[in-house]
Amino acid sequence: MDEKLSLQSLDITSEKIEQLKRIIPEVFSEGKINLEKFRQALGEQVETDQERYGISWAGKNESIKNIQTQSTGTLRPNLEESINFDDTENMIIEGDNLEVLKLLQRSYYGKVKMIYIDPPYNTGNEFIYPDNYREGLDEYLKFTGQVDEKGNKQSTNSETSGRYHSKWLTMMYPRLFLARNLLKEDGLIFISIDDNEVHNLRLLMNEIFGEENFISNIIWEKRYGRSNDAKLMSSVSEHLLLYRKSEKLSVLREPRNESNNKDYSNPDNDPRGPWTSVSFVSQRTKDERPNLAYTITNPYTGKEFKHPTNSWKYNKEKYEDMLSDNRFYWGKNRDQDFPRIKRFLSELPEGMVPVNLWKHSETGTTDQGTKEVIELIGKNIFTYPKPISFIQRMLKLGSKGNDIILDFFAGSGTTAQAVMELNKEDRSNRKYICVQLPEKCDEKSEAFKAGYKTIADITKERVRRVINKLQQKEQEGLQFDNELQLDLGFKVFRLDSSNFKVWDGSKVATQPDQIEEQLDLFVENVKDGRTELDILYEIMLKSGFSLTTHVEDIELEGVKVYSVAEKSLFVCLIDKMNKKLIQAMVEQEPEQVICLDMAFHEQDELKTNTVLEMKSRNINSTFAE
Repeated sequence: MDEKLSLQSLDITSEKIEQLKRIIPEVFSEGKINLEKFRQALGEQVETDQERYGISWAGKNESIKNIQTQSTGTLRPNLEESINFDDTENMIIEGDNLEVLKLLQRSYYGKVKMIYIDPPYNTGNEFIYPDNYREGLDEYLKFTGQVDEKGNKQSTNSETSGRYHSKWLTMMYPRLFLARNLLKEDGLIFISIDDNEVHNLRLLMNEIFGEENFISNIIWEKRYGRSNDAKLMSSVSEHLLLYRKSEKLSVLREPRNESNNKDYSNPDNDPRGPWTSVSFVSQRTKDERPNLAYTITNPYTGKEFKHPTNSWKYNKEKYEDMLSDNRFYWGKNRDQDFPRIKRFLSELPEGMVPVNLWKHSETGTTDQGTKEVIELIGKNIFTYPKPISFIQRMLKLGSKGNDIILDFFAGSGTTAQAVMELNKEDRSNRKYICVQLPEKCDEKSEAFKAGYKTIADITKERVRRVINKLQQKEQEGLQFDNELQLDLGFKVFRLDSSNFKVWDGSKVATQPDQIEEQLDLFVENVKDGRTELDILYEIMLKSGFSLTTHVEDIELEGVKVYSVAEKSLFVCLIDKMNKKLIQAMVEQEPEQVICLDMAFHEQDELKTNTVLEMKSRNINSTFAE
């Protein structure tokens, strides 16, 4: 039996129900969950009291509905604005991040190692979605034009308006919920926030990620000078909430740097390399640990002694082993009474335990972030960007190798720059996915005067200039590691309605001539103005392939067929199918074939035979319509 390609994003509710069926099938009765059986199965773990601890706000039910509402949109590739489109694994996506997160569910579920976002801080003058914005694709398309059928424009969320905190929570909840799905089980999410919403965000994250997965509220010293313009208190710090996806991540370390190693040296030319010394004296007294209060002898002076009040750290047998292994430092002149233990840099555990205070001297400031943007794209183009070093500290803590990094409030593109420059530094191949709403720049702004129509335009241009800078360094002789091919490119995608004409049951015609006209439209179900690449990437996205999967054009019977992921999928987009082409595809033995349904118009017998032939060869056949 042939299958139709679903044009909707992953059904989150159905996915959860299927998971429950696998884990506790006994709670289902006639296909639905029996709440009484559910309570019996889980016992005291089910909360039944009306009064319970948690977070609630006006609009929470709306947020949950937004999660459950599937998207029928797509992400259309834009080759002209991309760099190295065919080979790069980085992406910049223009569009409402809620819709984009929904569309990424099939392809990137459980694949992202680290998320960093810097969302609107809800300070009264930040961009917030208005109340009457349902956050569906149709509304998004109207909204990005700055006006809907009622003339509504982008608005702020001032403290004088009703539901001040509720609006912000309603905007954040579905996005964070969907973002969690994309994280790997050992993944991390960092969220920048200020004092206005940190308390609410913490409760929100506890509900979505689980209180047990809270790691830290990191305090970032964003500036080193106070502002004398403040009326009550000058703010020099921001919050950075850190959560993990699950307890699969049990240890967290950040790499050592030159500053951490400055106390290590090798004055005695020990073959084990640089070392520092720590005390051999225990914090315990001789009365507390009498077995560790023994006499030791300085091997260089022959002097014997005990500590007058405290015990040693280890027993006599271990002391003797360490002494014979030259693991004690007896002072510059080797005449020290109390030895110190040599701690070798080469023997330290990999990395250091991170701390929850990130000082400006180590992590950068907002002023530094502003200078970095000015250097690349000019003055007064983008306000309050985070410094590269700030995001790189997160990247060093939460990612490595080929990990995927997601930022769905991309702003000026600092995360993309941080990823590429860190890859150069530590010879890694992290990939980034940056999502930015194409919010229009004010026509009076410096950004607009400089030619940037939207914030997304700023994002793309900054990343382009970073790539140019890195390429220039290569040309100047600062070559990168020959074994690492640094990914200096990005694919651009734009959120749009599906390439296929989606049947809208609310607009069904009632008159015979109207019905015939409407059905004729769906005979050729691809929208005007859409390219083969548009269709190809929608099919890939909704079939669960990543948008950076390798695609190869092959020719069969004089027709171009797209081979996705080394014959994992064949996509044929011609409008008139024939038997020879079908046979040629079958002989290539792909795992799956997707064709346009309209290619079999008035060829029902050929379509039926195609399905049977492919089924006999264990090839899945799907039709896009």
